Amino acid sequence: MPHTDTPHKRKLFIETVGCQMNVLDSELVVAALRQTGYELTDDIREADAILFNTCSVREHAEHKIYSHLGRLKHAKRRRPDCVIVVMGCMAQKDQQLIFERAPHVDLVVGTGQLREIPRLIEQARRDREQRLAVSLHRKAGSRQAVAASFESYDPLRTPEMRPSPFQAFVRIMIGCDKFCTYCVVPMTRGPEQCRPPSQIAAEVRVLADQGVREVTLLGQTVNSYAAVENGRQYRLHDLLELIHDTGGIDRIKFVTNYPRDLSDELLQAVRDLPKVCRYLHVPAQSGCNDVLRRMKRGYTVEEYREMIARIRSTVPGCAVSSDFIVGFCGETEKSFERSMDLIRDCRFKNSFIFKYSPRPGTKAYELYEDDVPEEIKRRRNNEMLALQNRISEEDNAAFIGRRVEVLVEGPSKAAEKAGASGPDAPVQLVGRTDCDRIVVFDGHPRLAGSLATIEIHDCTSTTLIGSIVTHEITHGASVSLPIVQ
Repeated sequence: MPHTDTPHKRKLFIETVGCQMNVLDSELVVAALRQTGYELTDDIREADAILFNTCSVREHAEHKIYSHLGRLKHAKRRRPDCVIVVMGCMAQKDQQLIFERAPHVDLVVGTGQLREIPRLIEQARRDREQRLAVSLHRKAGSRQAVAASFESYDPLRTPEMRPSPFQAFVRIMIGCDKFCTYCVVPMTRGPEQCRPPSQIAAEVRVLADQGVREVTLLGQTVNSYAAVENGRQYRLHDLLELIHDTGGIDRIKFVTNYPRDLSDELLQAVRDLPKVCRYLHVPAQSGCNDVLRRMKRGYTVEEYREMIARIRSTVPGCAVSSDFIVGFCGETEKSFERSMDLIRDCRFKNSFIFKYSPRPGTKAYELYEDDVPEEIKRRRNNEMLALQNRISEEDNAAFIGRRVEVLVEGPSKAAEKAGASGPDAPVQLVGRTDCDRIVVFDGHPRLAGSLATIEIHDCTSTTLIGSIVTHEITHGASVSLPIVQ
């Protein structure tokens, strides 16, 4: 039989920054490119196509991408056939500016054109012309026309791109209509649009067939979900009920919640549906009404506190995390202290704390002076982080001596850095409880993807530390295991 050479597969390198939406977008784009013959590489020097999936929420994320692009200028001269793609939120926001700052970029592709990337790459490879593919500006047409230009992109899944093969994101909606004054998302992701519930349920079944055990439903304001199908109105609690009994799925999460839309029906679903995790991420952003008003958040501190009280009374033991922005326009020391008071009173599991950075295209950029000096922003950021860390460690300490059930994700970052000594050698594993607390413990790598009972004996502000007691086996029973020392 004559020898035939295997066709050369083109190599694809992708770097993703930003939120879970971006992680999912990268998975979908890579799945499409693999169908056209690409394979992933983690060596940018050997890539035939280089993709940067970008974020515009904070200035630092944009600087990081422009820095990467600058370093590729000389590499592009050495390998002119390599196609460089900037995709995602920064592409939608900066558009032509990216070509001006990095003339060696071939494609700038917005969040609504991701499905076009395989075709656009091939065109660029043929004719070496730069192309800009972005959605309409929010004011460039009717809502229907703008929404149509931000097309959802969800059909293809590739397990290789997931942080864990047992966990996956499912987009249930795109876009946002809240228009907080500091936020670029309504411009970079377009109008709020919800996917049909039957389409979401079908995707969850596909993921379950691929071995996924935990799905996280994604939306900019996920609890604002509302869709009509076959004459029936579906809200998020209806969707949770619809997918709850999907075989193979053990856990369901959803992020990010908008405080004003956290309904009693949704809280009751979290309480009553066993697979729904007792964890809610509900950004507050500030504990001062004056600041919330300038942010155009649409609620008061009193309403946020009332929402927290409803969570605590309806879902005992539910963990709540939050977001805060320090140094927003006009934030005084008194305003900042009110945010600190909110953290003290609500005792969030954790908080994501950010220094305000003005974003061109937002109302805050147009209307308000960025009048809080950088050194004050930095101090407030550090003080708030220190307070949150103290609360997190105190609350984590309450778990010492208790047993918790975790979904084992695999080796911890520390174990991966150290390197495993063998396929069956005990390593430090990591998992999460159903209230989203991180747990590390020693065990065999083959436990990844299983549910395990862990006895907690120590903690930090971010992590519970324990020893394995039991793990599940295929028919759902549990067996006792020796504690790994």
